[in-house]
Amino acid sequence: MVKVVGIVGPTAVGKTALSIQLAKQLNGEIISGDSMQVYRGLDIGTAKITPSEMAGVSHHLINVRNVDERFSVADFQQLANQEIQEISCRHHLPMVVGGTGFYLQSLTQNLTLGADHFDEQSAKIRQKWQQIAEQQGGQFVWNHLNKLDPVAAGQIPVANVRRVIRALEVIQKTGHPFSQQEQRPALNDFYLIGLNTDRQKLYQRINQRVDEMVTQGLVAEARSLYQAGGKNYQSGKGIGYRELFPYFDGEISLAQAIDKIKLDSRHYAKRQLTWFRNKMTVHWFDLVGGQNTITEIKQQVAEWLAH
Repeated sequence: MVKVVGIVGPTAVGKTALSIQLAKQLNGEIISGDSMQVYRGLDIGTAKITPSEMAGVSHHLINVRNVDERFSVADFQQLANQEIQEISCRHHLPMVVGGTGFYLQSLTQNLTLGADHFDEQSAKIRQKWQQIAEQQGGQFVWNHLNKLDPVAAGQIPVANVRRVIRALEVIQKTGHPFSQQEQRPALNDFYLIGLNTDRQKLYQRINQRVDEMVTQGLVAEARSLYQAGGKNYQSGKGIGYRELFPYFDGEISLAQAIDKIKLDSRHYAKRQLTWFRNKMTVHWFDLVGGQNTITEIKQQVAEWLAH
């Protein structure tokens, strides 16, 4: 069983910086655990690490899809497990870094995701529920999920219509609740480092990061996605992009769109924390607030690796 270090937590808490420090000390290679960083050309809005920030550390599962392509959790699980084995064969330490909770859970708990592949039946199911959502609203679709699988409904916001439809698709295709994804014996041995800080500080950092993204050219990046048909793509559902589409349509002001990105980012951070706390065994640290140090983290990981 391969030992794997994971670094998880909400956006804007320093996961990238920590991952580079640990990778350099522990001879690690990094696998992105972010559902949006797989897309080529979506760099600013996904806070994608730059080549200079990589500092010579090998990174995987970044820029592996075009914006018009799908990327499912089953795709991630398959590719990430493949990368873990290959990194281990090179006698390096595999490190999975990112904030997409379901992606990390699919690895740590080795979830059965065989029904996740996209096929003609998937397309029909999604099209049906998408039409219902457009006609009767997202609340109606969520209510239906709540009847079939209240546990799943409780974990998915009403506003996340795509995820609600995804859950309904799995239920229809497998006959099992979405919340009861089957677990198999673990493939690898994970040590999960969680980064967090107090909520007010976290929200300030998120707002600041969005302002920095706008300065770096987020609006132009989102416009490029919009002009490429991003409204209809999975990639176009990402935070930082979808909120700008109504601005491009002339429905809201740029200031309103930026405020919505900040709001959605804060809400997402809250959901990320809930997921990691409820679904996985995580060792939590607060580097931003100075409650812990990187030295502490390095010591704990070293002890775990030594056992």
